[in-house]
Amino acid sequence: MGLRAYIIRRTLLIIPTLLGVTLLTFAVTQFFSPDQRAALFVRSDKQLEKMDLIIEAYHLNDPAYIQYFTWLKEVFTGNLGYSATAKSTVVNAILMRVPATAELVMFSIPITVLLGIYLGVKSAVHRDTVIDHITRSMSIIGWSLPSFWLGIILLSVFYVQLGLFPPERLGTRAESFIMSGQFIRYTNLNTIDGLLNGQLWITWDALQHIVLPSIVLVTIQIALIVRVMRSSMLEALSKGYITAARAKGLSKNEVINKHARRNALIPVITLSGLLAAGMLNGVVITETIFNINGIGRFGARAALSLDIPATLGFAFFSGLLFITANFLVDLLYAYTDPRIRLG
Repeated sequence: MGLRAYIIRRTLLIIPTLLGVTLLTFAVTQFFSPDQRAALFVRSDKQLEKMDLIIEAYHLNDPAYIQYFTWLKEVFTGNLGYSATAKSTVVNAILMRVPATAELVMFSIPITVLLGIYLGVKSAVHRDTVIDHITRSMSIIGWSLPSFWLGIILLSVFYVQLGLFPPERLGTRAESFIMSGQFIRYTNLNTIDGLLNGQLWITWDALQHIVLPSIVLVTIQIALIVRVMRSSMLEALSKGYITAARAKGLSKNEVINKHARRNALIPVITLSGLLAAGMLNGVVITETIFNINGIGRFGARAALSLDIPATLGFAFFSGLLFITANFLVDLLYAYTDPRIRLG
């Protein structure tokens, strides 16, 4: 099977998966009363005052299958209901908060994955040496640290004591400039928009605010990449084709980088994709500690406030993220190992 056919097949598989996500999300709504479910269809707080009309218009007293197709039609037209927590539609609430989380992930994930792969390879190649012991010990320590504790310690040392790397997304001056109308929002990513507007000081300000939360995420998440890469690399180094490559006289770097590492990357690709999706889904504690108004913080607030439309919208958004992540992982699989697309 060629790469194009493989991509088409994997794309078509997204459809039943997506329908499965909608079915699970809808099934949860059946535990609520028609009045509560009516909030899933409105687009403003004024419509909440006309619950009887909403219930009738969207068939909320009809059989479940009719309600499902009615709700599905609304979902695919971009209506996930109204969030009382955000005082806006659920879609707008999510779209407003995704950039804050995405910007944090944009800097954290590459460092986590690339550094994790590098350390995992080094640990495996130098198995049972000082390098291996130090790498594994640091990974275990990083994984064991509570994110809220690490975040508070970093803020206490760098921000409170040294006046460096403040919380939130931007400083007061930068925030005021952006809101003044002199700044064009292209992506809602402060670091990128600062460059596109020719305001490098905005980008610099945003980068300073990203440093500490990124350190928290990288420190805690990198342990998984290191451990999986180390185990996978050790397995790859024990294979017969590595022995054959060494027998042919290939250098150590060629054996490790060209043969062993590429094959060892496959499980790491899966983990990295799911890790990125998990981070984009919101890092609630980190966003709360550093006062970042991201998607994870929104989801937590919605759940605590019993904001049903926002909570279900967040769940649906999470499903879409993981479906997309799995699709991209499959494509990377096919690129990394052609045998997969031939299976």
